[in-house]
Amino acid sequence: MSSTSTSITSSTSTKFQSDSTSIKPKEPINLSAFKHETIVYHKQDNSYWFYEKSKDSFPGQAFGLEILEILYHTKTKFQDILIFKSKNFGNVLILNGIIQCTEKDEFAYQELITHVPIMSHPNPKKVLVIGGGDCGVIRELIKHVEDKTVESITMVEIDDMVIKLSTQYLPEMAKYHNHPNVKLIIEDGFKFLKETQSKFDIIITDSSDPEGPAEEFFQINYFKLLNNALSKNGIVIMQSSENIWLNLKYLKNLIKKSNLIFKNVNYLQCYMPSYTSGQLGLIIATMDENLNLSTPLRIFSKEKESKIFKYYNHLIHQSSFILPTWAKDYLENNND
Repeated sequence: MSSTSTSITSSTSTKFQSDSTSIKPKEPINLSAFKHETIVYHKQDNSYWFYEKSKDSFPGQAFGLEILEILYHTKTKFQDILIFKSKNFGNVLILNGIIQCTEKDEFAYQELITHVPIMSHPNPKKVLVIGGGDCGVIRELIKHVEDKTVESITMVEIDDMVIKLSTQYLPEMAKYHNHPNVKLIIEDGFKFLKETQSKFDIIITDSSDPEGPAEEFFQINYFKLLNNALSKNGIVIMQSSENIWLNLKYLKNLIKKSNLIFKNVNYLQCYMPSYTSGQLGLIIATMDENLNLSTPLRIFSKEKESKIFKYYNHLIHQSSFILPTWAKDYLENNND
């Protein structure tokens, strides 16, 4: 999950060039003097903690990580970006006060949002990524490029600072941002979808939560644009912001919006401790009514799965769609 996304026209199409040395702080940031609304000092044990809180998305609860060092902080015209080294989760990327990824568990989200649609499509040659500035989805897609399945990846990201910072502080995630099969465009994703004439077999929407600039990525008009950019029987997957333990009513409404545009919509969940309630939901959709999205069309050998995946395997693919009874009943009840 990363910043709000971006797009391209023929006159603005440019390849991203990373220059991480230009953003490295000249001096270490003094944690005791650093002020940020998400950081709290605990005098009793002389510790500094980051707390993720939201009055709207998950009121009455918070998730906290102990901070060892502030690595970088800036405010771009799009968002507030904070990167710190945590005690137990490695380096952590924060956008507008919300955790986007940590080195400890990022692979769970990156693998599920990438490999479920890829392994569900019969011939996924062209892939579009909307957002995804940490480049973790690109890293996962390259596995299918190397396997000679995926041929081209277009990533559209609005804030190049997220990419630059990720190449420096999250190098295992962003190591393929300049891969020859990747076309990385710094532009607005909504605009890109309005203007593009290209069709994609897979579209992965890796946006931040629906607040501020990212809110438009959770509306019906956006779903229409996604459908228009899909090739016949293409698949789109997007993070739903909510999981079943948070705002279930919002999640149900989002699924309803998706069903207004797509003929085949399903919901799956990813388990990872750094996201609120330890889960993150994904919505996957296609116009192909006959495609069973919960069953992969391709299955790698156990040895290959162990070699290239840390979270995903064909059983995880299937089980991620299985919901507890109370959540399944509520989401499928058309009367609410």
